[in-house]
Amino acid sequence: MSEYIPTIGLEIHAELKTQTKMFCDSPNDPFAAEANTNICPVCMAHPGTLPVINREAVRHVLRVGVALGSTLAVYTEFDRKSYFYPDLPKGYQISQYEHPLVHGGALSGIAITRVHLEEDTASSMHGSTTLTTDEEAGTTTIDYNRAGVPLLELVTEPVITSAKQAGDFARELQLLLRYLGASDANMEKGEMRVEANISMAQKGKRGTKVEIKNLNSFRIMERAVEHEIDRQSKLLERGEAVVQETRGWDESKQSTFAQRTKEGSADYRYFPDPDLPSLLLSEGSDFSPQTLVLGLPELPAARRERYIALGLKQDDADMFVRHTGYGRLFDSVIEPWRRGDQRIALAANFIANNIAGSRDTTLPDSGFRAEMPMSPENLSSLVDMLVDKKVTSQAAKEILAEVLGSGKAPTVVAQERGLLTIMDDKSLEDIVSSVISAHQGVVADYQGGKVAAMQFLVGQAMKIARGAADPTVLRELIEKNIAKKH
Repeated sequence: MSEYIPTIGLEIHAELKTQTKMFCDSPNDPFAAEANTNICPVCMAHPGTLPVINREAVRHVLRVGVALGSTLAVYTEFDRKSYFYPDLPKGYQISQYEHPLVHGGALSGIAITRVHLEEDTASSMHGSTTLTTDEEAGTTTIDYNRAGVPLLELVTEPVITSAKQAGDFARELQLLLRYLGASDANMEKGEMRVEANISMAQKGKRGTKVEIKNLNSFRIMERAVEHEIDRQSKLLERGEAVVQETRGWDESKQSTFAQRTKEGSADYRYFPDPDLPSLLLSEGSDFSPQTLVLGLPELPAARRERYIALGLKQDDADMFVRHTGYGRLFDSVIEPWRRGDQRIALAANFIANNIAGSRDTTLPDSGFRAEMPMSPENLSSLVDMLVDKKVTSQAAKEILAEVLGSGKAPTVVAQERGLLTIMDDKSLEDIVSSVISAHQGVVADYQGGKVAAMQFLVGQAMKIARGAADPTVLRELIEKNIAKKH
């Protein structure tokens, strides 16, 4: 059996966050409650109307280019991409072809071909459930609220070699767009859409490219790519040809299916839009790389590297980058502490294991731009109490749970619940004596060489102390008392 190697390229679209649409002043709100309300003669392509370029959309794409380390265009223009479909009012889409805004760059080690700007299409709704008769249920209705919304398209080089690598790239791009404020990029809402181009061939040879469209989640994209790799490999192993085509994904069957023969660029009949001026993005303008880079926030990759340099585990660093409420809490708490301070690791552990562990971090967009789950002052206070041995680690977890629920200060919770560490010798001696008296059999087991028996005795002492005693101190006292009495 011959070995075939996958070659994968991605085309990713993301709706941009602007006040108005790409070429008119209609509100950019494709999810308005009432269909066909955010429209105007321009986005509906009425005769005699003229489009005007949205400056903020251009700036968004250029900032993405700077973040990717790309080359920004000095000259750019918009083109007409002709094809006919009910959701395209003009019969063509205003896009970019020969002179995109952004060339090159990379993200997560994946080379970028280009990033350009275009307008979105309308939304098609097939067999609307609001229609009652069989004839009506088979119709397609169109909502033009989305028509003309600014749309970023990013195209990668065909250098991706697995479904997982493709998924990781798309997730990192979503994070980048959110950090830049360019797009909310919610896959579930269609604000970010992924198309994958896959070909299989023996090493050193070129395969036939197949495009999979309308992939609306990262997991679905990964499953679709894996299926297509398997489908094409089996075709080639049987000596059959792979057809260049566009395919869809059937979630119920977990398989791709043929939709249409893939168009080439010539089929779209690109030519410069005569109604829009070309743009010269001069060095001295607000669109220069020098100006744009000044407004960039700390980007996901840099933030992740900073956390790892502080000693955080990779998984924790990834969580703090994805769920920025946790990341902001961590950053605020550790700000006054020097690198190497043991409190940094304790704060990270509390957030990653105790705070995040009590919340559902698997839901889509469950943490991005979320509020901090507790005040930095309260977390810092709790960490200090643990470091100063005012509370035990067990007590600290109990205090944290209460603080998350009530917002009370950790010192107040510790006082109210009697969780401050028992330090006086008499109280500790009384606890140890009661445990030894109550568990003579276990004491005998320990003396007989059963090491686990000591752990039981310490546990019983901690139970009496309600977690408010140092287990190491208790162990030493138990061992001392057993040796003295026996």
